[in-house]
Amino acid sequence: MQSAIRRGDPLSGIGYRVGVDVGGTFTDVVLLGDDGRMVARKVSSTPEDYSRGIAEGVAAALADCGATPGDVTSVVHATTVATNTILEQKGARTGLITTRGFRDVLEMRRLRIPVMYDLQYEKPPPLVPRRLRREVDERLGPDGAVRRDLDPASLDAAVAELRREGVEAAAVSLLHAYANPAHERRVAAHLREAFPNGLYITCSSDVLPEIREYERTSTAVVNAYIGPVVQRYMETLLDRLRELGVDCPVHIMQSSGGVMSVEAAGRKPACMVESGPAAGVMACARLARGAGLDNLISFDMGGTTAKAAMVEGGQAAKTTEFEVGGGINLSSKLIKGGGYPVKLPFVDVSEIGAGGGSICRVDGVGHTSVGPQSAGAVPGPVCYDLGGVDPTLTDALVAIGYLNPGYLVGGSLPLNTAKALAVLEEKVARPLDRPVAEAAHGVLALACATMTRAVKAVTTYRGRDPRDFVLAAFGGNGPVLGVEIARALQIRRVLVPPVPGVFSALGLLYSDAEQEFIQTVMIRAEGADAGAVAAAFDSLEAEAREAMIADGFPAEAVTVERLADLRYAGQAYELTVPVAPGTPDLEAMARAFDREHERTYGHPSEGDPVDLVNVKVLARVAVDAPEPNRRLLPAPPTTLGAPRDVYFGPADGTLETAVVARTDLTANWREGPVIVEEYDATCVVPPGCRARLDALGNIDIAVDPRP
Repeated sequence: MQSAIRRGDPLSGIGYRVGVDVGGTFTDVVLLGDDGRMVARKVSSTPEDYSRGIAEGVAAALADCGATPGDVTSVVHATTVATNTILEQKGARTGLITTRGFRDVLEMRRLRIPVMYDLQYEKPPPLVPRRLRREVDERLGPDGAVRRDLDPASLDAAVAELRREGVEAAAVSLLHAYANPAHERRVAAHLREAFPNGLYITCSSDVLPEIREYERTSTAVVNAYIGPVVQRYMETLLDRLRELGVDCPVHIMQSSGGVMSVEAAGRKPACMVESGPAAGVMACARLARGAGLDNLISFDMGGTTAKAAMVEGGQAAKTTEFEVGGGINLSSKLIKGGGYPVKLPFVDVSEIGAGGGSICRVDGVGHTSVGPQSAGAVPGPVCYDLGGVDPTLTDALVAIGYLNPGYLVGGSLPLNTAKALAVLEEKVARPLDRPVAEAAHGVLALACATMTRAVKAVTTYRGRDPRDFVLAAFGGNGPVLGVEIARALQIRRVLVPPVPGVFSALGLLYSDAEQEFIQTVMIRAEGADAGAVAAAFDSLEAEAREAMIADGFPAEAVTVERLADLRYAGQAYELTVPVAPGTPDLEAMARAFDREHERTYGHPSEGDPVDLVNVKVLARVAVDAPEPNRRLLPAPPTTLGAPRDVYFGPADGTLETAVVARTDLTANWREGPVIVEEYDATCVVPPGCRARLDALGNIDIAVDPRP
């Protein structure tokens, strides 16, 4: 298999890498040529079959640059199919085989709920109902020693019952299998024999060989539950691309910010639960490093949600505490118990149900809400004129003049402003007894207040001061509201990167291939055998290199990073620290943990014993992609609309505002108000703010301090 992360063959002309990001409203496609030429396309998402929208977008982008499908050397894809499968409860009929006595681990969960003082709170139902959870007689010790061998009769009975129930997938999670996977592998082998027509099987020791029975079982169940759906989606996508004439390696964005092969994604689909949001954050980390910024907040607002994440020291903040399916995620580190835990590496993203398609409602007593319900791609906002009947944030932005009243997406999406004004008048302004412009601006202010919570979740709630950060605004609507969010948090600077509306899709093309491998060791760091720890690292490193080579990467391109999870004796959770190559210095690891504990919690407990819980290896193949050549970017529209009246709220009122292209900005400051219109996004610079173009092509906005 060829490596997907490579340049095109110079003998065949320009090669193009393709990034595809599927959102709830639009599917974004970016083509990046070996010479830095870049073409972007936005098409409406096709929820009934997302692969159709992908194929349409790729074909349109190829036509834009005069390329052929054979010129495509690789495709990198971010998708929400795994998340949607859980949210919509449309996964495979899944069974679970576990150790006798542990059948109800999924029911018992942890003593956490996402809401305080709600005595009527109901936990989400397990993805595997009790009748499909079967027990076998066996027992392993925490050291992996066999205390009771796997009983064949109980295994036969469990497998036979799952056959009678007609399960499509099975998760196998046995006690202490992280220390010894032998029993799980025997169960998996028996399942394969009993289901000759095929059964999707997940062993917990394969996806999460780590302590904590509930999290390990939940992760295995999620992986099995979404596995068949994800595999069918991948097959359909590959078929669509082949029909188009694109026959090249396809990689998938992981929740951790790295990419993996389609084959690896099929085995571990739980790794792609937060595939889409991760791409934009990794692009922002690269933006921060290029601009010489230590602290940056990524703010990604599309048609359905707004997402925020933190970049410190040029690196995206990550977590292994994530719950999917519990509604909008304000941060799994802060609010737990509302979804299904997946204990795998994730870019730490906070997500709020407020996007351009968020529906605005006014109830009988005048209470106004924006989101989390969305008009989505179909029927979409009323101004799209596709059958929408409920006012949305996009309709409000059109009404006050923030968005072009005639069209979006370079003219390919015509707008019906009259319909937007009419529905806002009927369903918002009249019930609130306010003029339409004032009511529409109120919708904007309410949406901003909601989205501010997402930014606070990754900064203020974690002991960070947002005033110490720069806000990077992207997505279809991020540049529209970026300054409003910054003002609310007293952030003084906003950056809007080039091609902001497809920035996540572009970020896919600069994401390294990664896979993480883990092993629980559970030893006291002080006085431990460094040789045994080194052997564990060496074993994981060999496994990691073998896996990356199997995915088609040359051995010499694979690099590895060693990590360790440590905690003070008696603590329940760990922190991760880097480990130098070679024989590990356990004392140095313990002191590094002290420093990380102080950075995270504000204090260390120096002198207390430290436990080494897990050793980890992160295998990586660095991407080889050119910088976008701004001289080869698509030309801006030859004509832009005349200045238009824009309502900036009660303080500023309605002002005539210039409408320009990004290329009209220079290195000199330009006073607001000004609106920058591009093919894929609109950037609003309100009165009192200033904007310029920096050396990297970013729109650099100095934000005035007023509320």
